[in-house]
Amino acid sequence: QVRLVESGGGLVQAGGSLTLSCAASPSIASINAMGWYRQAPGKQRDLVATITRGGNTNYADSVKGRFTISRDNAKNTGYLQMNSLKPEDTAVYYCNADVNYRSTWYRGSWGQGTQVTVSS
Repeated sequence: QVRLVESGGGLVQAGGSLTLSCAASPSIASINAMGWYRQAPGKQRDLVATITRGGNTNYADSVKGRFTISRDNAKNTGYLQMNSLKPEDTAVYYCNADVNYRSTWYRGSWGQGTQVTVSS
């Protein structure tokens, strides 16, 4: 079964930093375009940032200048570096990607999510 696995969430004070990771499982699966999303309690899931396999990026206005999305294609892993965190960044963060495994595409696969809590 192909899936995405997020890690790196946790509790941090406002102004702090966290780095989230998203890896494909099994590890030989390759990730194409991917994105990070977040969902706060009682709210819809919103796009945070996206990155193509070639490295082109796009960000939500609310995180521009604070968050950086990146990837390591050799490791089939994506990252979200989050700096200057604010309490309003508190949410469950999910990665979403098109994954190729043994010549089969798994479009729009979701990870299980990782909780990020920013205290004021």
